[in-house]
Amino acid sequence: MDEKSPTIVFDLDGTLVDTADDLIESLNHALAAQGMRRVDPSWLRPYAGHGGRAMIERVYAAERLALSPGLLDALVKGFLDHYSGSIPGISRPFPGAVESLERLADAGFRLAVCTNKPQDYSDRLLAALGLTRHFAAICGADAFTFRKPDPRHLVETILRAHGDPARSVMVGDSRTDVDTARAAGIPVIAVAFGYSDVRVHDLGPSVVIADFGELTPDLARRLISAATG
Repeated sequence: MDEKSPTIVFDLDGTLVDTADDLIESLNHALAAQGMRRVDPSWLRPYAGHGGRAMIERVYAAERLALSPGLLDALVKGFLDHYSGSIPGISRPFPGAVESLERLADAGFRLAVCTNKPQDYSDRLLAALGLTRHFAAICGADAFTFRKPDPRHLVETILRAHGDPARSVMVGDSRTDVDTARAAGIPVIAVAFGYSDVRVHDLGPSVVIADFGELTPDLARRLISAATG
């Protein structure tokens, strides 16, 4: 692959892989230990990409229950222990994701993952699903001392993949992804099928796609060309 090959960086949860059911099952496991009722997955799915701590806080706020720092830490530990032991669970790549990765690689793009999921969980999930081989770099929440929406997380992921930030595109599903890419001056494609609690069209991405069939090499090249003038 040429050193000047363009780079496409993907978010993980809600973009490449549908992990919501497993994340919410781990949340329900943690809540059950406190005698709480199960959460309806359809209610919490838009927030699945926010992380276990944020989901727990949202549930307790909705139930109007007090949540002390100690209890929150205990719930997060229960969530993480259960999730860690269940990877990959029923999580699977979104329809068309693998074909899209192969199509982009065949067209000369280098690929990377930039996610706020812990590094160990990210590596294990991608390996379990047979996706690791597609990526020149996989950078989780603890890969650096900063994380999305800090634009350095995205920029350093691209550099770790031996790419050029000026010839890159971000693909994500949330406000965090869009804000990160925009702060880095990198075009961003938002997927409409992810875990956003608002319409991704309203977040100001460069483009919104409804499925991976729309993520073509031509689209990526046009975005990079427009960004570089």
